[in-house]
Formats: sequence, C-alpha cells, structure tokens
Amino acid sequence: MKRRRFLTVGAGAGVSLAGCVSYPSADDGPSSEALLRDAIETRRHLNDLRARRTLSVETPSDTVERTERVVRKPPAKQRLEVLESTDPDAPVGSVTVTNRETTWEYNPEEELVDIQFHGTKVDADRTLRVLESLLENYRLGYEGTTTVDGREAHVVETRPPIEETGRRLNLVVGDTTYAVPLSTDDLEDLEVTRTICIDDEYRYPVRERNEVRDGGEIRYRLTVTYEDLAIDEGVDSETFTYQPPADATVVTDGTEPEGIFDSIDEAEANVPYELPEAAIPDAYLLDRITVVERAEKYGGVTTTLWYNDPNVVARELYVVVREQGRFDPDVLEEIEIDGRTAYYRDGRIQSIFWDCDDLSYEVSSLVEGEPIREIAASIGCP
Repeated sequence: MKRRRFLTVGAGAGVSLAGCVSYPSADDGPSSEALLRDAIETRRHLNDLRARRTLSVETPSDTVERTERVVRKPPAKQRLEVLESTDPDAPVGSVTVTNRETTWEYNPEEELVDIQFHGTKVDADRTLRVLESLLENYRLGYEGTTTVDGREAHVVETRPPIEETGRRLNLVVGDTTYAVPLSTDDLEDLEVTRTICIDDEYRYPVRERNEVRDGGEIRYRLTVTYEDLAIDEGVDSETFTYQPPADATVVTDGTEPEGIFDSIDEAEANVPYELPEAAIPDAYLLDRITVVERAEKYGGVTTTLWYNDPNVVARELYVVVREQGRFDPDVLEEIEIDGRTAYYRDGRIQSIFWDCDDLSYEVSSLVEGEPIREIAASIGCP
C-alpha cells in the first residue's frame, strides 16, 4: 500500500537559506525565541488536538493538494481522514489510524486495509523534537503577524546553521518529513525560506510554508495549514481504533503481540521467565506491558515494560527482557554497574544493556538525564 506522502525525491547538498532577519525590538512584538518556547511548552503538555489540515505542494508544472480531518493525542495516537484530494496516493476516503500498538491504513480505491503491528515501537514526539531543534540550532527572525483561519498568528522565519545544507524538511504542522525535489545543478543560486505561523492565543504552530526560489521563480512551495483548531477539548478513545470495512482486503505487516497487559502479574503469567520490579522515578507510571514472540536470533520471547509521565508528552522509559541479547558490545561503551559489566548507548535514545544467566536486559529512556544507571542497578541480575 502506498504511503501518503506528496514527494519523496531527495534534495542534493548545497541548498541554504539566504539573507538575515534582525531580531525584533520590544516594541515590534514577541521575540521569535519566546514564541518557539511557548510552542514547545504547549506541545510538551498537549493532551489532544483536532483540526482540518490542508497540505499543498506547488511546482512550476503541477499543484497537488489534499485536505484531511486530523485528530492527535501525542505522542502515538493519530487519526487522519482525507476529505478532499488531488493527490493520487491519497484518494478521498483514505483513512489512517494509529495507536501505540497498531496502525491501520485504508485505501478506498484499492479496497485494501494494511494493518501494521508495532508493539515494540518507541513513540518519540517528532513535532516536539523539531520545535526544540529550531529553537536550539536555527537562526530566527520575527516577521510580524498574519491571519490564519480568521485568527491572529505570529510569523517566525527560520534559517539553519550556516554550515547546514538542509536536504529534508521535518515539519511541525504536518507531523512528517518531506524531501525537496531538486536536482543537484546550480544549487548555490537557490534561496530557501521557511516560515512558521504561531497562533497568538494557543501559542501553537498553525501554518508552515517552505519555498525554494530560483531568482524570482518558485521552484517548489509546500504549505501546511490548520483550520478549526481545537486543543485539549477531549477526544473519544474509540477515535484511535479502526474496524476495516467488511468488503476490504486486509493485509498485515510486523509481528502481532502475543498480549498487551496492564500489570506485571498478568504479563508474567504469559512469559517463560520472571519480570523485574525496577525502581522507576515517581513521575513515571506503568503504561502497559507488551509481549512479542520472535525468532531466537531476534530476541525470542521479548517483554517490554513501558513507563511514561502522564503529564509530559513523550517522556518515556522502558525496560526490556529478552531470551536472547540484541546488542553489539563492539559498538557500545563498556561500563560497570554494581560490579557487573554492562554496555551504554548514547544518542536519541539512551540505553543500557546487559546479560544475566539466560536472559538479556535493556533499560532505555527517550529523555536525556534520566537515571537509567540507577534503574539498571535496581534490576541487577534477578
């Protein structure tokens, strides 16, 4: 089944944002940094979002547009329904529904439902990461105010670090990644502008526009806009489940979990080993436990205990127990925890791995600075 993305052709190196915008004085309006900080805080504590979203891609030869009804409950839950479309990969009536365990994608023209199981998928908040990256790494300029869907919004223009060439666009309104369809010829002559409109009341991004110009000619323009935006007004939990049409063909991807449980006792009754009672920070609560049975080389019976902070989006820890280790000591940092050899991985996800008798353990965090060493020590070799 085709994934619903307008463009997938990668850009060559060398595209950069032209010019500089000075920061505003106090009389000019809020600073772009303050606006992004507000948007980050809104996203970090966002419970749910509903909107009508329009995506438009313009090139000299074509314009493609689609309008979707979108409902989100970050970081994992989303429902998209295509209402209007000239995009051949997303016909009217297409539906995508995602929760932490499953994604359903329905294509009405093919009468096909693709069910993707991802019981071990980590649910990072991509939109939050993009906003944080813009604030930390990009040059910002305030461009005054505009009107989006009849509401006042502040316009922030963003520019990447001078040394960055910018091959792809990670959107804050579109919740996805798009590639700029450019050849590698004469890239030094192109100008790229990226503007984000932040709603004055909600302090949340409601429009993003990316333009690539060659002189005065627009080579490429991507615009994503929210209308009828509603934040934290409540969403029915059934929104994030889906029942395929009776006449649709259903195909599946991935390994379906053997079970998803609410407590350690329930999960332990369905696995061939005991589960650890880890010392997790007080802010975290046990969200769920997933059990997936894989081939031995992929870990065998794998149990993941997911803990998250219900007050902060994508603040998540997880503990994994496997029958067979799934880490390579040669590419990890060797450390010692309570006299036992373990291995540390730094990066977007911080992790500690170690083996104990016939089992393999992992403690990972999506948030830098969480006490994963202490959590690993609390598990030890049970």
